[in-house]
Order: sequence, then structure tokens, then C-alpha cells
Amino acid sequence: MILLGVNVDHVATIRQARGVSYPDPVQAAEFAIKGGADQITIHLREDRRHIQDEDVFRMKAAISVPLNLEMAASDEIIKIAASVLPKTATLVPEKREELTTEGGLDVALDLKKFAKVVARLKDAGIEVSMFIDPEKKQIDASLEICADAVEFHTGKYCDAKNPAGAAAELEKLRDAVKYASGFGLKLCAGHGINYDNARICVETLSNVVEYNIGHAIVARACMTGMESAVREMKEILQGGQVLTRDRFENPGLGTRDPENRKIRDSGLGTRDPENRKIRDS
Repeated sequence: MILLGVNVDHVATIRQARGVSYPDPVQAAEFAIKGGADQITIHLREDRRHIQDEDVFRMKAAISVPLNLEMAASDEIIKIAASVLPKTATLVPEKREELTTEGGLDVALDLKKFAKVVARLKDAGIEVSMFIDPEKKQIDASLEICADAVEFHTGKYCDAKNPAGAAAELEKLRDAVKYASGFGLKLCAGHGINYDNARICVETLSNVVEYNIGHAIVARACMTGMESAVREMKEILQGGQVLTRDRFENPGLGTRDPENRKIRDSGLGTRDPENRKIRDS
């Protein structure tokens, strides 16, 4: 079974835009789990642009599925990870000026540094995944430093400007997955995957067992609710019937029941005690 890790960072992005206490990424994670999320992923960036330290501790205490903490290989964040003890720490590159992660780690460039970081995290009982571009040298480097998993950066495929470019990037991913499959690494993928390209990834990257998807799900959740958005993505990954957008009439903060007669709780709003209206949560 293919696993879905739901990244709820951008729920926190909305909260931080106003400096208020809502929406709560922990509550969003709970709705994601109801929708079928197998894992919750959050990225505690050094600049704290969305997820905050308190969120990490609260998330670990609240959720019933594994926590995957994306993080830079910095001493400060390593110490936090060793305190929180997520199931997995995914090491990712960071640039303060970037809008989002722009590529994979160059593990091969600094083997000694990453080997020490991986050892520290594994000594704390945390599984370690390396977020890398689909390149043989990065797979070999991840193996050399004893990483438990690799997550292939799918952004270049997802953001390709034309079909030829997309096909070339998908072929690189396919080759990397094929090469990595014989070494005992857990193979994951993520970045830029959405409701249009997820199925292609699943069909092409047959040995990838876990996808971490965030922005597309949070964006869809703004229209249909978190539980529904996660369930829809899970059905795509598992090859089931895909829910169509026209199922939802007048999309807003709630999702409709099968007969489209009433709004029910979606996780982005809560009902008043008499269930007569949605109010801001």
C-alpha cells in the first residue's frame, strides 16, 4: 500500500500571515488523519516562517500517526528533533530567500557533515531520510552515510514548462527509483505533486512507497475541507475512483453530504451548538 504523508505547513502559513492563533495546523492534521493520512509532515524552518517550535511538540503529542519532521542539518533544529522524537527526520536544504524548497540536498558534497548529523539523529532513535534530487551520486552518498530512506525531489517534473521537459524529468525519476530499489532504502517522493500529476507518479515510480504532499492538499482543503481533500488524494494514490470537482456545489469552507443538501463540518470551520451555521474557528 502506498502511504500518504500530509504536510500541513501552509495551514500555519495562513495563521502566521495575520499573527493570530488560527487556523491550527494540529487541528488540520487531525482532520487529515480522518481523511486517511498515514503520516503528518511538518517543516520547522530556521526562519520559522510557518511552523513554530510549539507546533512541533503539540503535533507529536496530539496525532495518532507517525510524525515526519523536515529540517535543516543545523545544530539548533537537531536538538529540537532529539527532544521531540519524531518517527522520521527528513533532512532538506534551506535558503532564507526561497519561497519553497528549490531542490534536493547535495549529500555527496559534504559526506562528513551529513554522516555526523545522521548518526546523531539515529542515536536518538529517529529514522533519517535524505531529500535528494534523482541522481545516482546522491543515492550512493545517502547509502554511505547510513540513511534509512531517501525522498526524491519531484519538483522539476511537476514544474516542467512543457510535455517534453516533463517526460525527461519523469524519466530521471524512474531511473533513480530503479537504481535505488536494490539497496534496502525506503523510497519516498514529494514536492509539487498535485491532483493532476499524482496518478502519473504512482504509475511510473512503482517502488516508491510514500508520497509527502502538502500545498495541493491544503489548497484543495480551502474549497472542500481537509478531510475530503486528503481522502481524494488517497484515492488517487491507491488507484481508486477519483472524486470530481463538480461533486461540490458552491465550494466554500465546508463539504456537502452525498445528496448535496447541507454543509457538514470540514475542519476549516466549526458549527454552532444547534448546527445551523458555520462560524469562524
